[in-house]
Amino acid sequence: MSAFVLSQWLVAAAIVFDLISFQFKHKQQIVACLCISAVLISSHFYLLEQLTAACLMLLAALRYLVTIFSHSKRIMWVFISVSAITSLFTYTGWLSVISLVGSTIQTRAAFCQSDQNLRLLMIIGTCVWLLNNALAGSPMGVLMEVLFIASNLVGYYRHYGLALPIRQ
Repeated sequence: MSAFVLSQWLVAAAIVFDLISFQFKHKQQIVACLCISAVLISSHFYLLEQLTAACLMLLAALRYLVTIFSHSKRIMWVFISVSAITSLFTYTGWLSVISLVGSTIQTRAAFCQSDQNLRLLMIIGTCVWLLNNALAGSPMGVLMEVLFIASNLVGYYRHYGLALPIRQ
């Protein structure tokens, strides 16, 4: 099996965790699923030789794990700083920049105390990762992000209808 085909299978497995993640109501359950998904997606990017994205997704897995226990803005800034440094050392072009932008938005999302705000910021960050996956040439990665956005929207609507979040 080629590295490309294996990378697509890893994303297919990540899709399962992504789809169920936003059907939960409690943030801890959401980010636990996202943690598992991030490890699978990191492996996917590694196989596609997208080192920046692979490293950022490993950091994302750790970040999701940490946010189960803490919403500290200091820790959030540590993750954003480490992401920026990682991107600098693994920089290969625009995909590195796009990955960093998506990661930064989703880092902010992960440290929201409200799952409502988490969901909305995750949609924005996912749109950036959608662009990254399209430019990286990963059809299953693109499908994953589209399904993630759809699942997130369905979960949001199920729990909140059309209500806008309260600013935190």
